Amino acid sequence: MSARKVVGAAVSAIFAFALAIGARADATKVAFPSDYAKSIRWLVLDKEPQKQVHEIYAPPGAFEAARKGEAMPDGTVFIVVRYSAKLDGQGNPIKDESGRLLEDELLSFNVMQKGKGWGAEYPETLRNGEWEYRAFNADQTPNGQARLTGCFECHKSQASHDFVHAYERLTSAER
Repeated sequence: MSARKVVGAAVSAIFAFALAIGARADATKVAFPSDYAKSIRWLVLDKEPQKQVHEIYAPPGAFEAARKGEAMPDGTVFIVVRYSAKLDGQGNPIKDESGRLLEDELLSFNVMQKGKGWGAEYPETLRNGEWEYRAFNADQTPNGQARLTGCFECHKSQASHDFVHAYERLTSAER
């Protein structure tokens, strides 16, 4: 193998390692939002293949910003509360009379928080503006095993909406 290929492979490996580590670098900036229930539960998603229900909470300022077509204010915190779906004897999700999955056990929390100046340590390929992500277990302790790079990758496609999925739904959500 030529020296150029060896150097190229080494640089690629270092870059890949930096990306993997970088997406976890400052997750500690995000503390568990113990007052999340004071936010507004504005979206509930049935994740039937995963047999889960996700409740998404947002603060009042998020709705105001979206209605004005603006970026989310610093300090905005979105919380996804993940529940397992209640299952019948055959392991199929049980639905209510409106066809929605019934929640069973609390599984975990995923948090997305915006902070002034956050995100500068990430490569442009992952950076989500000033957003940071963190996962928490059901007991509200940090989940150090969470693959936060997935959060960055998924939200990257929403750059035109301040990296927020369902941004347009915030504009019309009832509070």
